[in-house]
Amino acid sequence: MAINVDINDLMDYIEEHMMKTEEALQKSFAAIRTGKASPSLVENIMVDYYGSSTRLKEIAGITAPESRLLVIQPWDRSALSAIEKAILASNVGITPMNDGKTLRLPIPELSQERRAALAKQAKAETEEAKVALRNIRRDGNESAKKGEKDGALTEDDLKKMLDDIQKMTDRYIASLDTMLAAKEKELMSM
Repeated sequence: MAINVDINDLMDYIEEHMMKTEEALQKSFAAIRTGKASPSLVENIMVDYYGSSTRLKEIAGITAPESRLLVIQPWDRSALSAIEKAILASNVGITPMNDGKTLRLPIPELSQERRAALAKQAKAETEEAKVALRNIRRDGNESAKKGEKDGALTEDDLKKMLDDIQKMTDRYIASLDTMLAAKEKELMSM
């Protein structure tokens, strides 16, 4: 599907979407547990709050007072049990301790087996991001070819633009590979 954007803005459009893909992978990696307490592990868990699905970070304060402990303090105490159920139903693999006012989530050590599974998950998410980059490249190439066909680009300009799109794609794929290597190192060295 060709991108419906002015040919002069095509490179900016492609760069912006590749950047968004990279940022999405960073957020995804932040939610992969590494053995350290981080509010990003649970902040996007959806909680059934008065009949509507609400993000945990919107109904509670989430802090990490220690490197292996998360504390969740709901602004409305009646939401405590709903938050506890949502955490148990999620795939974070942490059992909350309820003291009636707050939830404490002790972050256990990761086993080698769990580390390998998380590394595999990170690799799969990186592959999905690479596919997204390649789709952006394909759409950009189609738009550039359409621009040449419509007379907005010369044949030489088209060749240069396709080359620039490929270089940009290669740069972002290398960046994703670097992010993956760092995440795998972080997972395996904890």
